[in-house]
Amino acid sequence: MASARAEDEEMRARIAKHISDQGEGWTTVEQPFDLAGALDRTDGRGRRPVDCLTLWLSNLMMEERDWDPEAKTMLAALARQRSPVILVSNVVGMGIVPENALVRAFRDAQGWLNQRVALMADEVELVVSGLPMRLKGARPA
Repeated sequence: MASARAEDEEMRARIAKHISDQGEGWTTVEQPFDLAGALDRTDGRGRRPVDCLTLWLSNLMMEERDWDPEAKTMLAALARQRSPVILVSNVVGMGIVPENALVRAFRDAQGWLNQRVALMADEVELVVSGLPMRLKGARPA
């Protein structure tokens, strides 16, 4: 599932490259807002990556939508999934405190969302410079 919106030529090119790099056997479901609905509609079809929660939250906030109930709806959808879901997200609060109120609100909301997803997840990995660090869950055999 892809949450990016192709609003300019550069982003359209990025999305096209990302889809091209996936190779055969992938189906892309573009869903910039209704992630809960997309999860429910695709449940039972095997493992589904969501790329990414950060863009999804950004989409909601840039449209001035109340992200909190939408995030709770998405978390409820995650809880009822039978097929595995792999969520990609970014840690955005590890630097300085931004001077812009919208960016501070986004940083706080992303931290809240990441914490809630990590609490629900069976496994959590932090990837830094391409190196995965297991934070939660069993190590693969």
